[in-house]
Amino acid sequence: MTYTASEMMTVAAARALRSDDICFVGIGLPSAACNLARLTHAPGITLIYESGTLQTRPSVLPLSIGDGELCETALTTVPVVEMFRYWLQGGRITLGFLSGAQVDRFGNLNSTVIGEYPKPKVRLPGSGGATEIATSCQKTFIIVRHSTRTLVDQVDFLTSLGHGRRGVERRAMGVKTQGPALLVTDLCVMTPDPGTNEFTVASIHPGVSRERIQENTGWKVRFADSATETPAPTEAELRTLRELHERTARAYGTVAAD
Repeated sequence: MTYTASEMMTVAAARALRSDDICFVGIGLPSAACNLARLTHAPGITLIYESGTLQTRPSVLPLSIGDGELCETALTTVPVVEMFRYWLQGGRITLGFLSGAQVDRFGNLNSTVIGEYPKPKVRLPGSGGATEIATSCQKTFIIVRHSTRTLVDQVDFLTSLGHGRRGVERRAMGVKTQGPALLVTDLCVMTPDPGTNEFTVASIHPGVSRERIQENTGWKVRFADSATETPAPTEAELRTLRELHERTARAYGTVAAD
């Protein structure tokens, strides 16, 4: 079957999830990947959204954390203060799945401003709960579309901590959680170097060259010696993902399904 770069990215991200994960899910690309995993190889995954919905099983992708679909399909819904204080800050969530407007080589995320903070070119929605998710989940995964606008040498504003501006600040500050462990784009999959914490290409999606990855990345990219080709999506994965998007489109319109 033929597939798009966006579908390859979503499938690659979904494959990294396990059935025993307790996952704090961001809206958008993370939600698509997490729900694809739940509907395929990881049926036991526990999905948690910021609005307080525990073990939710949406039939369509939510428009926002306040989407009624999340509450209606959840095992239970708890107050947001309990979600953050007891579940998140209590260390009970194994994985946070995030995205952002910018991500740098050390997994720091920007969802606040593009440009200088006092007079930005673009003012973004801000952190929401991403700052706490980035430091309190046992580890984090990041999913973004690959371009020099998004994968930058340094984020304009550090909204959510990865490994820090130089890759060492997270440990130096005594943050005990692992931090960013995976970066998935529509061109490749990256993992942090064990010594430097700099994201390094671990696998390249079919039909993508090393030159294309470098041209669309804001830093000098390193490729792991063991870098392989990402396995193409299976027919079952594509069918499940497309059906999920089709249900979302019927419920909300095509924009919500993108």
